[in-house]
Amino acid sequence: MSLSNAPINHPFWWDDAGLQQASIALPFSDFPDTIETLVVGAGYSGLSAALTLAKAGRDVVVIDAKSIGYGCSSRNGGQIGPSFHKLGVKGLTTAFGEKTAHNILHESMKSLDFLQSRIQNEGIECDLQSEIGRFKGASRAHHYGETARANEDLAKAVGLEFEMIPKEKKSAGIGSNFYHGGAIYPQDGLLQPAKYVLGLAGRCAQEGVKIFAPAPVHAIRRDGNTFTAHIENRTITAKQILIATNGYSGPELPFYHHRIMPLRSAIIATQPLDKALVASLFPNGRPVVDTSRLVLYYRPSPDGTRIIFGGRAFDLSDRPDKYAPDLHRLMTRIFPALQNVEISHAWSGTVAYTFDHSPHIGQNDGLFYTMGYCGSGVGRATYYGHKAALKMLGHKGGKTALDGLEFPNKALYSGTPWFLPAVLRWNSFMDRLGR
Repeated sequence: MSLSNAPINHPFWWDDAGLQQASIALPFSDFPDTIETLVVGAGYSGLSAALTLAKAGRDVVVIDAKSIGYGCSSRNGGQIGPSFHKLGVKGLTTAFGEKTAHNILHESMKSLDFLQSRIQNEGIECDLQSEIGRFKGASRAHHYGETARANEDLAKAVGLEFEMIPKEKKSAGIGSNFYHGGAIYPQDGLLQPAKYVLGLAGRCAQEGVKIFAPAPVHAIRRDGNTFTAHIENRTITAKQILIATNGYSGPELPFYHHRIMPLRSAIIATQPLDKALVASLFPNGRPVVDTSRLVLYYRPSPDGTRIIFGGRAFDLSDRPDKYAPDLHRLMTRIFPALQNVEISHAWSGTVAYTFDHSPHIGQNDGLFYTMGYCGSGVGRATYYGHKAALKMLGHKGGKTALDGLEFPNKALYSGTPWFLPAVLRWNSFMDRLGR
């Protein structure tokens, strides 16, 4: 790949959706002094919560430190599915018992249904392709059997639909000889992430939600039954607050900052390609994930003319000069025909990982929160944002399978995962060795 013409360092989705030109956010000069319900974070979680709250008659204000959907809500790969817990059936059962484990897994299925219903019911145009399916490639031969066994466990527990594709028939899942077979999940699909977050924001505004961005919060303090928040250069009072900052939970919110590991995921987009070439690489337009330690994920663009290719980045900071060549190399290992294809966009975002590999929802010192989607956030964030809103309303429908789970931290962890670059480089090395 030539870097003589450096790729644009922002998401392809922004240009495709016109996100930078969106004018839904209000000027900060109009910010109120007293707020009934404040939502911190204008991504999927915060906006989904705000929409539910506004529909229930609440006066809602949403703020974001940067802009609407600035974080992973406009930076992700746009792949959607049930977003199962990383521990799987056996790991969950060991950790929480069979009943809680099955409830958590059933809720993962519900999150996909809720996401698609919210998009359709609210009339959000986001290039949704429901039930197009997704192919999971086995990066190593032994991964095929491991994937089959994990799928069988999920099928028994929650009725997961899947089809195992052996290596000799893998062309049904991907136009590449790279994988040792894999699995197709017919319930999974695609959307355009920036269009979705803009659509959510638009529906919030139509329901009377006031959105201010940029409006960074510097501190929040509890004062009896209310809260004082320092936002930009203002001090305001709020009756209820929801923290929905996910992978962008900074030191100004220490409880969450010390429990979230912001792992950087990076994506590249190719220049426009011949549609026939793209179609030959992605049978039926299905997106792809794989079982590698670097968790590669990729798909065609909604118009079928580009390839959007992502995976874990080695640096904590946003370094497209580093991750764009890495991702191009990985892409061409899978698709050698793309060796000379140029990259138009390169970007990254911080994914919120937790120490127990689980999302978390609840309250801390009176503040409501939902976060920690561990790389599978489109459906989870939409669903748990809605559930958090129901909790704030005192509605019995706010109950979730995650209620009561401890939100763990680690001794000496300061909120900066300094150890992750070394771990990821080790994982990359092990991928190359075939381990």
